[in-house]
Amino acid sequence: MKSLVTLPAHFNGSTIVLETPHNLKRDAKLLVTVLDFETEGEERKFWTELSLSQLDKAYGEDEPEYPLSLIKEPNPGYNK
Repeated sequence: MKSLVTLPAHFNGSTIVLETPHNLKRDAKLLVTVLDFETEGEERKFWTELSLSQLDKAYGEDEPEYPLSLIKEPNPGYNK
């Protein structure tokens, strides 16, 4: 199975520059995602809202309640 790696990068006006080193083979196939944000605050807001929407999907109304009997090893530091 091929691996998928996400690398931070920026465009310097003429080329795309990787911000972390990675050994790319010549003619490697790449996918480029452009994060077009005016400000850093706008980007933070976007990622926060996206994260919260995914949490809503994972822990929505349809999420079943799991009984305490499923706990294999209780956390002694947890106060109910």
